[in-house]
Amino acid sequence: MLNFIILQAAAGGAGYSNFIMIGVMVVIFYFFFIRPQQKKQKDQKAFTESVTKGDNVVTIGGIHGKVLSVEDTTVTLEIDKGAKMKIEKSSISMESTKKVAS
Repeated sequence: MLNFIILQAAAGGAGYSNFIMIGVMVVIFYFFFIRPQQKKQKDQKAFTESVTKGDNVVTIGGIHGKVLSVEDTTVTLEIDKGAKMKIEKSSISMESTKKVAS
């Protein structure tokens, strides 16, 4: 038993490589998962803030419409031949004429 404890104490220098590997994994996780998601959120926010009258948009629920008016936090959409719907800006998903990059 004493020999086992001494052998583990001698192998203690390998602990630094474990910390380095964990650090590398954190960096990889950041660049492949966190950073692209932050960029996507930034682009989505910029798009919703730049919506203007006459734009064709799609809501998160899949409703297609044309923007009739834009207020502070709401947008009025024309859905079909005079049918109007007032929605929150945050529920606008994308421009319907814009091609989605995969």
